[in-house]
Amino acid sequence: MLVVKNLKCEYLKNPIGIDVVNPRLSWEIISDKRNVKQQQFQIQVATDREFNNIVWNVHTFSEKSIHIPYKGAPLQSSERYFYRVKVWISAEEESEWSEVNFWEMGLLNSSEWTAKWISVKEQKINTEFNTRAPFCCFKTFSISKTIKKATIYVTSLGLYELQLNGKRVGEDYLTPGWTDYNYRIQYQTYDVSDLIKTDENKLNTTVGEGWYSGYLGWTKRKDTYGSKNALILQMYIYYEDGSYEVICSDESWKEEKCNILMSDIYNGEIYDARKEEEVNETNNVVALSYPKTHLVAQENEPIRIQEELKPLSIFKTPKDELILDMGQNMAGFVRFKVNGDKGQKVTLTHGEVLDKEGNFYRDNIRTAAQEITYICNGNREEVYQPHFTFQGFRYVKLEGFKGDIKPSDFTGVVLHSDMKSIGTFETSDKTINQLQHNILWGQKGNFVDVPTDCPQRDERLGWTGDAQIFARTACFNMNVAPFFSKWLKDLSYNQMPDGAVPFVVPDILKGTFADGMGLTTAGWGDAAVICPWTIYQCYGDDNILKQQYDSMKKWINYIRCQGDNEYLWDTGLQLADWLALDNEEGGFFGATDGYLVATAYYAYSTGIFAKVAKILGNLDDYKLYSHLYDSIKEAYINSFFDSQGNLTSETQTAQVISLYFDLVPEEYKEKVVKKLVQLIEKKDVHLDTGFLGTPYLCHVLSDNGYKDVAYKLLFNKDYPSWLYQVERGATTMWEHWDGIKVDGSFWDIGMNSFNHYAYGSVGAWMYQSIGGIDMLEPGYKKSKIAPKLSECLSFTEASLETMYGKIAVKWQVVDKNINLKVEIPHNTTAVITLPNVKDAEKVKKDIIEGYSEKKLQFNLAGNGFSQNYIDTDFGFSLSKDGSLSFEVGSGKYTFIYAIN
Repeated sequence: MLVVKNLKCEYLKNPIGIDVVNPRLSWEIISDKRNVKQQQFQIQVATDREFNNIVWNVHTFSEKSIHIPYKGAPLQSSERYFYRVKVWISAEEESEWSEVNFWEMGLLNSSEWTAKWISVKEQKINTEFNTRAPFCCFKTFSISKTIKKATIYVTSLGLYELQLNGKRVGEDYLTPGWTDYNYRIQYQTYDVSDLIKTDENKLNTTVGEGWYSGYLGWTKRKDTYGSKNALILQMYIYYEDGSYEVICSDESWKEEKCNILMSDIYNGEIYDARKEEEVNETNNVVALSYPKTHLVAQENEPIRIQEELKPLSIFKTPKDELILDMGQNMAGFVRFKVNGDKGQKVTLTHGEVLDKEGNFYRDNIRTAAQEITYICNGNREEVYQPHFTFQGFRYVKLEGFKGDIKPSDFTGVVLHSDMKSIGTFETSDKTINQLQHNILWGQKGNFVDVPTDCPQRDERLGWTGDAQIFARTACFNMNVAPFFSKWLKDLSYNQMPDGAVPFVVPDILKGTFADGMGLTTAGWGDAAVICPWTIYQCYGDDNILKQQYDSMKKWINYIRCQGDNEYLWDTGLQLADWLALDNEEGGFFGATDGYLVATAYYAYSTGIFAKVAKILGNLDDYKLYSHLYDSIKEAYINSFFDSQGNLTSETQTAQVISLYFDLVPEEYKEKVVKKLVQLIEKKDVHLDTGFLGTPYLCHVLSDNGYKDVAYKLLFNKDYPSWLYQVERGATTMWEHWDGIKVDGSFWDIGMNSFNHYAYGSVGAWMYQSIGGIDMLEPGYKKSKIAPKLSECLSFTEASLETMYGKIAVKWQVVDKNINLKVEIPHNTTAVITLPNVKDAEKVKKDIIEGYSEKKLQFNLAGNGFSQNYIDTDFGFSLSKDGSLSFEVGSGKYTFIYAIN
């Protein structure tokens, strides 16, 4: 059996409305054999499903099966292209053609937009919140011929919802998402062939303020991108007779009443159902002269409903508040039913936690109201869900409801960008499983079109530091390549002329932070380099490196100009190890020297950029920045080590980043590692790291012979630790190690989010070291399978859907014997490291012979391993700790052996 499956175009299955002129194609190979490697492939692309009109036909000898760029005839706007793939794994063995997939182009030139931006003469003002109410407008049109296909291209300055003949168009929410609208506005493409009628038709749209003109940030910034909400829409209707027509937004559209009185990202929504019965007075819309050159096709996955949760309970607090408990801290909204009298007002106020007395608590939300108010129509059972807002919450305070209300009247609707879930992780310990659950839900709650810090308070911004420290973990949980690619484009646009990277992207702080404290900082601005590098590593996609190359270079050159010594970053504001516990109680800044942290990141990013330059063939830059890296490293050693090999900052984080970033001279390495362990032991084997030290802490320990210390940190259940939050009932990650203190009180209300993924960055180590899944070549073309065992766990099962297919590892220990199952996707190889081998020679012999079902449940016959592995003794390598490593081809393997 040899099958080509899971075809993707630009990471997506059958995308429509793309504007990539050379879209890239990827596929996976399915076979029941081992050591399967592609030798040839053939791709055909046509404008028809029967492949009568082929526009590209390529047949080439190549192992490459991901990110193959289309190189056929020029692609045309709005055209649908069908493609299929076949592969050869030898001269004699080829697959059948794959299933036929397609992609459809969007509008490739801004000149093709004949529609106009439309708005209303005046948007109503909600005086309570000082916001503009959404507006509604419509267009009627008639169709008399038989329709073949109908496609809508649409976007807005603000957020929009669209209906055709009373039915919602698409499954997307909060469209068009959040970009820096000064540079790019993503439009959405919808196939509405099934919604249009051969008769009278009506398009309805509602447009709200959203991120475009609504409140953003704790300073209550408003009208960031403009003060006039607007819509642009262009619909192509193709008929069976070969003709077509275009319906556009223009002055022929009419304004109508809108029942939404207020809608704001932070504050929530007010809806008056009584207005549904009012006379629908219409007015002419107005056309705006806003440019169309900013319009680009949707690049990342849209925000969609991902799941729906039923509440655990409804209860009364000691203060007699009526509270709905969703059982999960989430981002989204509540859909609810109400049977009320006409004019009856019900309100839902959202919060994350209860206080220590069990009362509803929302002080940490700051000025974000997070309220949904619904005014009843009164003549039916009414069902409502918000339109242009979302909340971060677990608990909901219910006010104004009468009679018998039940949990079944409410549904928690989870929203986030529609990224594919690609990772699984489970162990024998339920608290570790809950930690993974919390990490994943932290990502769900904060990957709502941009990687935000939190989804609930008056912030919800794309903090660059949070994004870069969590990016590696994010790549294990979901396919985030399009998500980050889109966000990083905004980072490039928002980069200062001198190369400085703002704290948040899109940049609504406009170059300042905390009343002018600075323009940028290390670890945050380094997202410009670390995020694209992480995406390249995880997905094998060098396009992200090409896209961000100039941005990466500008960032490093910015740092280079900051001080008198071009090899040190010893100036300006440095957030450094933000919220570390090694400084004064209640402080924000950790004790690690900020300039040490800044210079360490300077070196790290420069070293990465030198590698990027080499990968892309920019050899002059490779030489220049390799030399720069060497000089920074030398300056770092001279400035931050004393003559005895001690770091000048005696903190856990100083040791961690120096080791992880490879800035420690070889002769000092053992000393620095021991110093780190001493500092941890000094804290009774607890961490005190903050945002920048925590991601690398367990990596450094387990990579330097102290995996047991890493496991001890992970399994600690008292403060400070990851499981302290779990023991306190957390369902997402907290911003602070002690967001809720041991006595039940809270950290400072000014900054105490309970859905903040930064400390969830330990998830990458859990996948890599406990699950044993890591990479040796970008995109997992060559993977590393090396689980690190602990007496704390009896089994672990982890998997990852790579671009090539599924990597899976499952290990179980029973009576000093391990059963290790491994799955390696086809067209890749892996180095497997068997941990804690008791008798290495015996295991080697069993691997080579490979026939004993009691020992190793695979054999070398039938493509078990290729001959060259046998000739080279599988590349066996035995480490000091008893781990045995060797290389294998693709397939499924089971190893059973005695361990130390």
